[in-house]
Amino acid sequence: MEWLQIVVLAAVQGITEFLPVSSSAHLILVPVLTSWEDQGLAFDVALHLGSLSAVVIYFRHEIWQMIASSLAALRGRGINKDAKLAIWVTLATLPVCIIGFLLRDVISVYMRSTVIIALSLIGFGLLLGYADWKKRGTRSEYQMQLKDVLIIGGAQALALIPGTSRSGITITAALLVGMSREGAARFSFLLSIPVIVLAGGLEAVELLHQPQSVDWLSMAAGTLLSGAIAYLCIHYFLVIIKKMGMQPFVVYRVLFGAWLLWFFHV
Repeated sequence: MEWLQIVVLAAVQGITEFLPVSSSAHLILVPVLTSWEDQGLAFDVALHLGSLSAVVIYFRHEIWQMIASSLAALRGRGINKDAKLAIWVTLATLPVCIIGFLLRDVISVYMRSTVIIALSLIGFGLLLGYADWKKRGTRSEYQMQLKDVLIIGGAQALALIPGTSRSGITITAALLVGMSREGAARFSFLLSIPVIVLAGGLEAVELLHQPQSVDWLSMAAGTLLSGAIAYLCIHYFLVIIKKMGMQPFVVYRVLFGAWLLWFFHV
């Protein structure tokens, strides 16, 4: 792989995995705007590993507390806020796992058109704007109730529709149930961990059944670049939303969706 291709793909993955702008919408542009060959499944796994490393490192203290508290709860020491958060992350992940498993072929065959991606960008972007403008509250990720978790988990399953954005739809749902901007974003990032593990795991299993030579240098570079960029995105996204909210991302989504409709269908 060319170094420019490695940098561009790592940047696209690192930026769009956690911002509410849809990675699928941006990834369709790479082969359209360049003459590069498909990067291959092995490089996709490397990029996912980079994103996973970024979010795990960024939330390492919270994750450690969740694991330690969950183990303590299993030993009969009671369920504290960290153990409860671990339960909420697990429950909210189940809908996307079940629906993704049942409808994986349908989604990959029938729902990857640029029209669907563009309309999802615009429609769910406007919904995010409404939630941020009208419905945001003050609760953190530690103050959720079961009904909130079920709503957010159900919303995450909508991210299977290309163009929706997993982070975007989960943040939208969290704002609608009364969470703060930062609380919504932090819970969305924590939710990404099991989703990325499962998605990357499926890709890794497929890779084992596709014997091919592996460019280890490209994979290592992609993992490191994707992880570094994703880490910076998480940090600065949490800073930006405190000052400006979600509206800049809403405007970007609407303009980008409109451009996709014009570019591919006019």
